[in-house]
Amino acid sequence: MPDKRWQPALLKQLTSGDAFALGKAAKSRRSEELTARTATADRVVQSICPYCAVGCGQKIYVKDEKVVQIEGDPDSPVSRGRLCPKGAASEQLVNSPLREMKVKYRPPYGTSWQELDLDDATEMIADRVIETREKWWEATDDQGRPLNRTRGFAFLGGATLDTEENYLIKKLFTALGAIQIENQARI
Repeated sequence: MPDKRWQPALLKQLTSGDAFALGKAAKSRRSEELTARTATADRVVQSICPYCAVGCGQKIYVKDEKVVQIEGDPDSPVSRGRLCPKGAASEQLVNSPLREMKVKYRPPYGTSWQELDLDDATEMIADRVIETREKWWEATDDQGRPLNRTRGFAFLGGATLDTEENYLIKKLFTALGAIQIENQARI
């Protein structure tokens, strides 16, 4: 009897009783031994796709503290388990060997990037915000009426910010005296 592993696909389809190759005829010995990456995950984390303003739900499968799979979340009222090509490929974004994992800084007039410690970068940003606020602070207008504002910086939010993040950003920048606070979300 010939080795069934080498049996032509059409012959296998016709002789297995699975003429449409929806079951037994579509399976191989190798495919029967495969295990889905999602089945071996330690935990599943729900998230939102980072790409656009739609906010599709994602299920992120994690094994040994590494993302092994990202799929659409069928419980999401927004996307009902569907993801666009970018959202479906977001696991590649997370695990890419080209992904920057350190803070990069290019000084004014610099021609190359340098790595900064996260604490140093945070301090640098805080110092610049304080300096800009002091430099551009407007306590009163020409007639002595209180303004208590700065036009030295502004904030433009992204489409993937949720309501809570927008609320906190608005509170922070209002407390800093900024008046140009906007979000480009379309929905």
